[in-house]
Amino acid sequence: MLYPLKFNPILKEMIWGGQKIPQTLNVEVADDVKIGENFAVSGLKNDLSVVSNGELAGKNMLELMETYKGELLGEKVYQQFGTNFPLLIKYIDANDDLSIQVHPDDELAKVKHDSFGKTEMWYVVDAEKGAGLISGFSKKTTAEEFETYHSSGKLMELMAKHPTAEGDTFFIPAGKVHSIGSGNLIAEIQQTSDITYRIYDFDRRDKFGNPRELHHELAMDAMDFTDDASGKVDYKVQNNESVNIASCQYFTTNMLEVKGGVTKDYTQLDSFIILMNVGGKCSIETEGHVIELKEMEAVLVPAAINELDLKADAAKLLEVYI
Repeated sequence: MLYPLKFNPILKEMIWGGQKIPQTLNVEVADDVKIGENFAVSGLKNDLSVVSNGELAGKNMLELMETYKGELLGEKVYQQFGTNFPLLIKYIDANDDLSIQVHPDDELAKVKHDSFGKTEMWYVVDAEKGAGLISGFSKKTTAEEFETYHSSGKLMELMAKHPTAEGDTFFIPAGKVHSIGSGNLIAEIQQTSDITYRIYDFDRRDKFGNPRELHHELAMDAMDFTDDASGKVDYKVQNNESVNIASCQYFTTNMLEVKGGVTKDYTQLDSFIILMNVGGKCSIETEGHVIELKEMEAVLVPAAINELDLKADAAKLLEVYI
């Protein structure tokens, strides 16, 4: 019998990372190790999530999909994606600025990398005073104008900078130029893809003293030069109600603020559900299983489960499905 699944964290060391993720998850890492990301739910070939709770502990995502198929994923999702898990669920700690970058769409990614493209969204879990990010251009531009700004060292003048605060949400379709600024703790939902084209990296060097690789030509093919939209999403939280904050062909994400308790009926939803805890503590109960979901953890609810009881004094959950 399937039940809500938690996974071992997959921590990623990044030049721009910090210590917030391992500290929150109570995972020991050396003080000088900079953890930038936790792949909370992953079907990437080289980063398969491994179950940490219950009778299926030790099984990886591929094994789960091969065994349970539509019961796990949802019949329509399994028919479309097979054993390619369609989403990558992350938490990101930007202790320093990420590179200015862009991701390819499905068509370009297929041709160049035989991969899915990368449309994503961000939810700001926490933001230090003065934190911000880049999303889109400051004005509509052209490839030629972009090259002029880039070659003259004035690229930052073309970037649209936005301040951030807890709860801010940004939708980042493939082709949108972007960067997460220092001081942000982010929950990210994205297509299953690890393809990033770096445009500018602030002249940083890696731990061996080498300049980090840039991908100028690939980025030029991927960028939407006319995109001057912020991508910021306006929404209003309602206690114990799912409020949509992002919806596209790749995923739907709702904000669900639990106060006291709520029963969720997923009978009409032919998809797995991922619940990401972006604030507080929450318990999940279903058919004799009780799962505690702490801040910056995620749980995969199999499609075969139709009803959940969520209980919390006050918790904020991102509810994600196909």
